[in-house]
Amino acid sequence: MRASGFVLAGGASKRMGRDKALLPYRGRTLVEYVAANVRDAVGNVALIGHPARLSHLGLPVHPDEIAACGPACGIVTALRLSNTAWNLIVACDMPAASSDVLRRLLAHAQEASEENVISATGPDGQPEPLCAVYHRRCLPPLETAVRDKRLKMRNLLRELGTVSIPVGVSALANVNTPTEWAEFEAAALKGLRQE
Repeated sequence: MRASGFVLAGGASKRMGRDKALLPYRGRTLVEYVAANVRDAVGNVALIGHPARLSHLGLPVHPDEIAACGPACGIVTALRLSNTAWNLIVACDMPAASSDVLRRLLAHAQEASEENVISATGPDGQPEPLCAVYHRRCLPPLETAVRDKRLKMRNLLRELGTVSIPVGVSALANVNTPTEWAEFEAAALKGLRQE
């Protein structure tokens, strides 16, 4: 299936205290690691974020077309840029979302007909909007939601028509604070030692 891959890396990282996207992870930056998983799954990848911060990584980078309104704006930007029906969108702070997990989402999208979003199921049993495959037909309702300042992605997923795919709690671990990052790194290191 032809699809486009995007990594959202435009957040302010306030809780982390430094740019999450540029945290060092497994010999590269966190955003490069996530981008590699997306590229492995879909065959291409572009970043949605600040070119001044990210262009040195050698990946295509596009700024948010609408500033300061969170992930909804990043998704709108990705869908505006896309020339494919389906679009894999992953947040830069989800390094455990492996290419295998992302391929599973894409496989479900290939079989979908009426659904607009194929989302991984998060640890709370709710769809995870930042590890999902969005159809381009989501663009008009998302643009309307952004214009109306309705920016909570989980609420918007209910409006869009979403199928949730369970992928396991650990696959959707995200890192927002220094403590979460330290815990994630420790768990990842432990996993490497056991392999």
